[in-house]
Order: sequence, then structure tokens, then C-alpha cells
Amino acid sequence: MDVVKNKNKLFWVLQFSGWGIYWWSLVFSHSLRYGLRPRVIIWPFLTVCIGFALSLILRYLYKKLNLRFFSIIILVFIVLGITYVAVNIWYGVDLLFDPFMATDEIHAVPITIKNYLISIFYWWTLLFTWSMLYFLINFWIEWKQQLGRTEKANILAQKAQLQMLRYQLNPHFLFNCLNSIRALIEENEKNARTMITELSEFLRYSLISKNYSDVPLSNELDAIRHYFAIEKRRYEDKLDVAFEIDPLAEDYPVISFLIHPLVENAIKYGMRTSSMPLKIRIAAKVQNGELNIAVCNTGKWIKPSLGKESNENGTGTGLDNVRQRLENAFPNNHHLEVFEKQGEVHVRLVINREMN
Repeated sequence: MDVVKNKNKLFWVLQFSGWGIYWWSLVFSHSLRYGLRPRVIIWPFLTVCIGFALSLILRYLYKKLNLRFFSIIILVFIVLGITYVAVNIWYGVDLLFDPFMATDEIHAVPITIKNYLISIFYWWTLLFTWSMLYFLINFWIEWKQQLGRTEKANILAQKAQLQMLRYQLNPHFLFNCLNSIRALIEENEKNARTMITELSEFLRYSLISKNYSDVPLSNELDAIRHYFAIEKRRYEDKLDVAFEIDPLAEDYPVISFLIHPLVENAIKYGMRTSSMPLKIRIAAKVQNGELNIAVCNTGKWIKPSLGKESNENGTGTGLDNVRQRLENAFPNNHHLEVFEKQGEVHVRLVINREMN
């Protein structure tokens, strides 16, 4: 509704402005020849009123005919025909005013074939130009509206995809957590209850943050600490975790549940390939407007397998989800690399929001 109102408002602004300028141009040219007098003002005003009224009729016809569904060539011929009829009406009505407006000094234009052709060509050029501007402006407005609808659709599609990717991630994490709790119940019920509390805190964060695409990094780190608390109860001295977080990085906005799959992989595959204890280090800093995140763990890099997940190789789903989410949220403004160095697996992530 707002678009329609703005479109109509723009039409009337341009309509009055354009015909007003045309009227003053006629008054100016006639006053140079005959001097400024009432007839020099009134006669052009009546002529402009005819053109103004005819243009409104043209607008009505163009809207009724749905000319946008015609090809350009057919559209031009239709406009030529309609405007030719309109200028003949304009010429006929203008002749009716001539006897009343003519004086000894301001003579009416004689009715001849030559004068007819000159008048018709002059007014036809005017109405044809008006018609072309009408279509061009309308096409431009429709293009802008379509651009807005497309942009909105893309945003909705990206949100839907992000939500879908997160739903792929959460059941995977929940499955691992429940297995950890199950393994602990038989050993220590008190610690199992503590793990359930940590899990509930993590899930609470998941529910709260699901409506936000951006969250402070500190929130993400708090959720990861809950996750580590769960795994620490299970692995005890076999797991050693360290955080190196720059205070400036804590307020840096990131998409929710971005780092968790990297941490989950560090524990899952680190436990298979690392000597005990498994050491995991999470570092974050802001440098030149970029957020640098590193997740490092002792052990070896396990390449994803193409088939189903086995005991030795993973499918790489978590890492692929991270890449897809980064591409959706920060297209061409991020960098993710995984490499092995000196007995450690390093996952390095760089995000630059200032370039978005």
C-alpha cells in the first residue's frame, strides 16, 4: 500500500511540475513577442489545461490496456495511435478558444493544412514524449520494487538455509552429549546430574539465540564452556582446555553456533589421535577490524571420508556446515583453513564484518 501511495504521489508531483514548466515556457515565449498581458497568460493556460486533461486520459488508457505485456514494437505503435487521436482532440478544442482569445494584436492561427500539420506534429511530440516518460518511470519503479522483493526473498532464503544448517548441527551435538551422560550415569550419578544441568544451560542458549543471526562472541564462548564442562565430566584428566580471548573480541558479533562444530571435532577426533591429555586451545583476537579465531588440538588431522562415517573417518558435515554458514553470512569476507603443524591440528577462521 505504501508503494502505491508513493507511486501516485510521484506521478502527481511530476505531472504538475512538468505541465507547470511547459505553461511558463509558453508565457515567456509569448510575452517576448506580444508583451506580458492577461491573454498571454490565459491562452497558454487553457492550452496546457487541455494537454493536462488529455494526459490523464492517456494514463487511464495505459493502465487499462496493460501495455507492459506487449512487445516494445507493438507498444510504440499503440502509443503512436493513441497520441495521434489525442492531439487531434487537442487541436479541435484549441480551435474553439481561438475566436474568444484573439485580438487585433494577437491573431488566431489560420486553419490550413500546413498549420494543422505543424500543430499536430508539435503536440504529438509533446504527448508522445509524455507517454514515453510515463512508461520509463513506471518501469523503473517496478524494477526497483522487484529488486526489493528479490533482495527480501534472498534474505529469507538465507535465513531459512541457516536455520536448516543449524538443525542439522544440533541433533548431532545432542546425540554426542546424551552418549556422554549415558556413559557417566553408571559411574557417578551426581556428576551425571551436573552434566544434565550444563546441557540444559547450553540448550537454553540455543533456544534464546535461535531468533538472532548475530550474537556477541562472548555468548558463543559461554555456550562452549558449558559444552566443555559436560565433556570434562566424562574425560576428566584426559581433557585439558585453555582459552586465550582478547577483550576486544568478546563483543565482536558472530553468527550463532559458529564455533561449536569446530570444538566438537577437536574433541571427537582429538581423542582418537592425540596422546593424553588431549589439549585444546581456543584463541580469539581482533586485528585491523578482523576477528581471528583459532581452535587448536593435539593429534592428527583426519580427512573426511566420502561415504558413511566410520570409526576412523568422519563425513566432514560439521566443517561443511561452518563453510556454508560463513558463505551465506559473510560472502567473500571470510577465510577458513585447516592445517596440521607440529603434532597439532589448527582451524583458523577470519571474519571481516566491516567489508559487508
